[in-house]
Amino acid sequence: MRYKGAALTHPGMKRELNEDSFVILENEGVFVVADGMGGHNAGEVASKIAIDTVAEFFHSAAEDEDMTWPYKLDPTLALDANKLMVGIKFANKRIFKQSSEDAACSGMGTTVVSILAKDGGNELYVAHVGDSRCYCFYKGKLVQVSEDHSLVNEYLKAGQITAEQAKNFPHKNVIMRALGMKDNVLVDIQKRTARAGEIYLLCSDGLSDMVTDNEMEKILAENIPLNEKTKRLVDMANANGGKDNITVILVQVE
Repeated sequence: MRYKGAALTHPGMKRELNEDSFVILENEGVFVVADGMGGHNAGEVASKIAIDTVAEFFHSAAEDEDMTWPYKLDPTLALDANKLMVGIKFANKRIFKQSSEDAACSGMGTTVVSILAKDGGNELYVAHVGDSRCYCFYKGKLVQVSEDHSLVNEYLKAGQITAEQAKNFPHKNVIMRALGMKDNVLVDIQKRTARAGEIYLLCSDGLSDMVTDNEMEKILAENIPLNEKTKRLVDMANANGGKDNITVILVQVE
């Protein structure tokens, strides 16, 4: 399998500052979206630390195979999947440390959603913390792969509200898990078998809150280049109100 990526970020229609960050590491097959949160520009700081730390960890591990990793490996995961999980945990520790030591960054944090998919293999890993999402589009159908670590999703799982009520839930932005909240973080990671023709969508909630699944499906089904699809998705989020920063990465399986 080969994996082709395209990405786009936009501040949206209501905010001057873009607190989202993203990175694509082509050689490593790593794709990451981070949605920062916190006062002033602290969210931007947190999301930037997240993507920079993951990128730095992959590069360091490639250059020095004998380096000491800051966390133990999970024997049930492939080595590269461990790199992704450890990189995210390392990012959490850095964000928490800066938040604790720098008053200007107090309380900052970030969500993160990522894919590890190396050319030549059909194993694909999705890792995330928070409510930035991963979707899979295949044969005209869009399915959410990640599970939101949010208060509204906890209420949904408990059956206390319906999906329709969730749209107007008063505490929709309350995140139950994010990088920077504690010294340690639990990273959800899952293994998938990639299929030719799939498109994986990574996004901040600036897209998923403003664009319906049906609208996303229609755009992803269009016979246009991958980078044009990212633009159409961002444009749709802005046309629907653009209330938050919007970041999209598309990963096409060939």
